[in-house]
Amino acid sequence: MAHRLVLKNFRLVDETMNRFGSVVVEDGRIRDLIPGPAPALSGGRVIDGGCLGSAGEPPALLPALVDLHAHFRDPGLAEKDAALPAETWVLQETWFLQETLESGSLAAAAGGYGTVVCMANTKPVIDTPEKAGLLKARSDALGLIDLYPALSLTRAMEGRELSGVRDLSRLPRSGPGTYVPRLLSEDGRDVAGDGIFLAALAEARRLGLPVSCHCDAGGAEAEAAKGAGQPREVWSRIEENQGTRRAIALGREAGCHIHIAHVSTGEAVALVRDCKKTVSPGNGPAFSLTCEAAPHHIALTGEDARRLGPESHGRVNPPLRTEADRRALIAGILDGTIDAIATDHAPHTQAGKAGGAPGFIGLETAFGVCFTELVREDGISLSRLSALMSAVPARILGLGGDRGRIAPGFRGDLFIADTAAARTVGAEPFKSRSRNSPFLGRELRGVVLMTIHGGRLVFNAPVGYT
Repeated sequence: MAHRLVLKNFRLVDETMNRFGSVVVEDGRIRDLIPGPAPALSGGRVIDGGCLGSAGEPPALLPALVDLHAHFRDPGLAEKDAALPAETWVLQETWFLQETLESGSLAAAAGGYGTVVCMANTKPVIDTPEKAGLLKARSDALGLIDLYPALSLTRAMEGRELSGVRDLSRLPRSGPGTYVPRLLSEDGRDVAGDGIFLAALAEARRLGLPVSCHCDAGGAEAEAAKGAGQPREVWSRIEENQGTRRAIALGREAGCHIHIAHVSTGEAVALVRDCKKTVSPGNGPAFSLTCEAAPHHIALTGEDARRLGPESHGRVNPPLRTEADRRALIAGILDGTIDAIATDHAPHTQAGKAGGAPGFIGLETAFGVCFTELVREDGISLSRLSALMSAVPARILGLGGDRGRIAPGFRGDLFIADTAAARTVGAEPFKSRSRNSPFLGRELRGVVLMTIHGGRLVFNAPVGYT
């Protein structure tokens, strides 16, 4: 018997559409789009948008979000509570992880995400197809999101020898038990040696996979700034800008797809913009360039970091920058230089943050932050925001024909947002095990009400969400 879900009386929004209508999902795929007021639709489960919105506006139905950059910390080391007897640690070890596959997946679903790439800097590092495949299989069994573990470029992320990326070319591209990553990345650090980096890029080109680059190879200039006692905001800017130049240059030499992670400086935006002007698709080696920005860099500045504690709860890599940098990111979004928005979801314990661990959680706040900042404050369309957070990331991952749009034949990965409503961050408990959000206490517009994965409801906001 077919599994049928009817979503009627919604504002249907994707990168190409913004209109009133209804959607029918059967067996995990979008079957029909029905413009205008819903006819007498029946059979299966019915969700009526007319019963969900606030302020007399129908809620928006959008393609589920696609995150190119998240950290789930799984597999990882347990954060054990010293107050508990040692004999309970083994039995209850998972209770003390800063994040797990399960909690990260719940957080993603609560944020409207249907597809997430998790980074390889776990313990142990995800540096073989087998390790990546095991995590993927666990995620598939949960059924909350589609998780695509990234594969590191080098063994144990030590920068000395290639990871199992060479083994990927010997694997079948599909079939039972087969998992080929959608993205390669040494996230958390750059590969220091040009030779080993180029060897990894050559494998990426052979496989047709993008390489996400952290961009912190600052070289002698950054080291000199550190040695001279310059503050983090100075030498980290040198690191990002020099690392971006290097990734672009080596990617061009290798003829592969370079994806620049978490762009945060105005100079890095300009480097990407200038490079894109010189790339001629179809000529010579298949070099291409994309980049992402994170919601916290779009919405916050160094002033927020200083308020939170620049070496504790406000610390992130790359750091929160100046207002001029923030405006440069928004300009890059407006002119198409920045292709996607990715969370860089980085969970930490409270003790870890107090001790200077860099990073913020972001899966559950990303849509609200970007809707508030970019749509309400800067006037971009909701369709453009959908493209940045769904359709374009899906295309970067090679999934553009399967998700990221509301169209017949596409996956039934959708989420419902009340764009007239607001919520205060932290008023409801996070699904993530961590609370290290820089937006705690802030009111955000655009509330995720429900998330649908493969035609099945996987998140439903609590009553009284406004």
